[in-house]
Amino acid sequence: MDLSFSRQFFMLLILIFHAGKTNAQYPGQKTYCNPMDIGYRYNFEQLNEKISYRSGADPVIVNHKGEYYLFVTISGGWWHSKDLVNWDYVVPDKWPMEDMCAPAALSVRDTLYLFQSTFEQRPIFYSTEPAKGKLLFYNRWLPRLPPLVGPWDPDIFYDPGPDKWYMYWGSSNTFPIYGAELDKSRKLTYAGPYQGLISLHPKDHGWERFGPNHTDTITPFIEGAWMTKYNGKYYLQYAGPGTEYNVYANGTYVGEHPLGPFRYAPYNPISYKPGGFVNGAGHGNTFQDNFGNYWNTGTPWIAVNWNFERRIAMFPAGFDQDDQMYVNTRFGDFPHYLPKGKWKKSDELFTGWMLLSYRKPCVASSVLDSFAASMVTDENPRTFWVAGKNQPGESLTIDLQKEADVKAIQVNYTDYKSDIFESDSTVYTQFRLYASRDGNNWELVADLSREKKDRPNAYIELQKPARARYIKYEHVYVRSPNLAISDIRVFGNGYGKAPASPKGFSAQRQADERNANISWHPMPGAVGYNILWGIDKDKLYQAYQVFADKDSKLELRALNKGQDYYLAIEAFNENGVSSTSPIVHIP
Repeated sequence: MDLSFSRQFFMLLILIFHAGKTNAQYPGQKTYCNPMDIGYRYNFEQLNEKISYRSGADPVIVNHKGEYYLFVTISGGWWHSKDLVNWDYVVPDKWPMEDMCAPAALSVRDTLYLFQSTFEQRPIFYSTEPAKGKLLFYNRWLPRLPPLVGPWDPDIFYDPGPDKWYMYWGSSNTFPIYGAELDKSRKLTYAGPYQGLISLHPKDHGWERFGPNHTDTITPFIEGAWMTKYNGKYYLQYAGPGTEYNVYANGTYVGEHPLGPFRYAPYNPISYKPGGFVNGAGHGNTFQDNFGNYWNTGTPWIAVNWNFERRIAMFPAGFDQDDQMYVNTRFGDFPHYLPKGKWKKSDELFTGWMLLSYRKPCVASSVLDSFAASMVTDENPRTFWVAGKNQPGESLTIDLQKEADVKAIQVNYTDYKSDIFESDSTVYTQFRLYASRDGNNWELVADLSREKKDRPNAYIELQKPARARYIKYEHVYVRSPNLAISDIRVFGNGYGKAPASPKGFSAQRQADERNANISWHPMPGAVGYNILWGIDKDKLYQAYQVFADKDSKLELRALNKGQDYYLAIEAFNENGVSSTSPIVHIP
C-alpha cells in the first residue's frame, strides 16, 4: 500500500471522528440556555383544526433520588436527566386513559407519584423505576368532584414533619385555587371537604391583569398551583393572568399551615419575564437540585401557530434572609452556568456571555415569499425565516460586524405549515455550524449532521471559543415540509467596552398605583436595558428587558397597590453590562 495514501486516509478518519465530536451536549458542557433544549413533542391536540406544532407547557421537574424527571403537558411520556442539561425522553410502559395535561408529580422516599389534570375520576400512578418507564396504579381513582371544580392543574404536596398529604388545584377565571388534605391510609383519597384558598385581585395587583402588558379587561385566569415549604412557612404558588401573553407569571401566598389562612406576598409576582426572547414565566413548579439550590420552572409563550404554542424555561430561585421568595429572570434567556455547589447569589450563574447577534445582517441561501433572513436576528420567536426549499445545503450567514469570542449558539426552529401530529423516529433536527473571521475561510464549530434527536431549540455550547465575525448555519434535515427558523442567537464577548450606566433614570407612579412611567436617556453603544425593581433597595429581584432600538421609556403595569417600590436600570451590549443607576424610590 502507498504510505502517503495510508497517512492521508488515517488523517481523514481522525477528522471524521473529531467532526462527530463537535456536537452540542458534550460531557463537559457547563452551561444551559432558555428555552430548555428538549425534544418538544408534536401532538394530536390541534389535529381537528389541522394545526401542527411542537409545544411544551406546565412543567414539573422532580428531583427523585438524586436524578431529575420533567413532566410536560401532552408529551406522551417524560424526560430524565442526571445533570439538568442532558434530557432523555422516556416512554412509559403503561399510560393513563389519555395523555396528561398539567400533571402533578411528587417524589417521596423511593417512590415517584404522578396524577393528571381531570374533571373526571382518574387514578394516581406511582413508579419506583421512572427512568425505565415503569408506571403502576397507586389507586384506581379519586372521587368525582362537582362539575367544573376539577381537580385541574393539580399539585400533590407531602409535609414530612406531620406526615400529611395535600392536594391543590384550579384553572379558571371564575373559581379559586382549591386545597384538600389527602388520606394516606385510604390510598390518597380526599380526607375531608375541599376548600377555596386564594383568588386573583387584579384591581389591587397590577400584574394579575389580563392581556399583553396587562392591558386587557378580560377577567384573568388563576392556575398552576404549587406548594413549597421553607423555614416553617408554606408558600402556595400560582400562575396568572393567562398563558398566551408575555406577562404570564408566578406569584405566591404565604401561610403557617398547608391549608392556610394565606396572606398575599407584597413582593409579587415572584417569577416574571415580560421582555426579551423568552416571554412569560408562569405555570411551573419549584424544586431543589442536588446541592440544595432552588429552581422555578415556567411556560414561555411562542404563539406562532396557536395561542397556546409554548416552551419550557428554568430559572434560579431561592429565599432571602427575610424568607422572601424570589426567582431570577435577569438575562433569563442568556447562557447560565450549571451549579457545581450551593450558590450564595443566583446571579453567580450568569455567564456574562452577551448577545452578539441582535439585529445583525443575515444572508440566506434562499427565501420563501416574505419570510426574510433578517427575522433570525430580531429576538422575536413569532417572526421567522423560511427557506425556498427544505433541502440539505440551505444556509444562513450572520455578520456580527465585529470579531468576537463566540462561545455558544442557539438555533430555534419554527413549525411553519407543518403536517406532523405525532412525534416519531423520523422527527429530528440535523445541521452544522461554522465560524469565520473573514467570510471566506470557515471552521466547523458544531456538527449535528448525524444526530437523531429532535432539538427545536438546540443550544450549542462550543467546546472552545471561536474568534469570529461570521457565523453560518448549514442545513441538513428537519422532518417538517418547510425549513423555518425564528432565531439564531449567538453568544460570547466582544473586545470593546461595556456601556456606561444609564443617565436620567426616573420613575413616577400614575394615579392608578398599579402603573408607573419609567424613562431614561439612551446610552451610546447599548444593545438593551434591564429595568430592575423590588420592594426594598437591596431586593431588586424583578427585571424587565428592553432593547435599545425601542423607546427609552416603559409603562410598568405590574405593581401592587399600597406597596412602595425601588427601581434602577442597567445597560448592556456585546461586551458586557454597565453598573446600575442610582436607585429611585416611588411610594
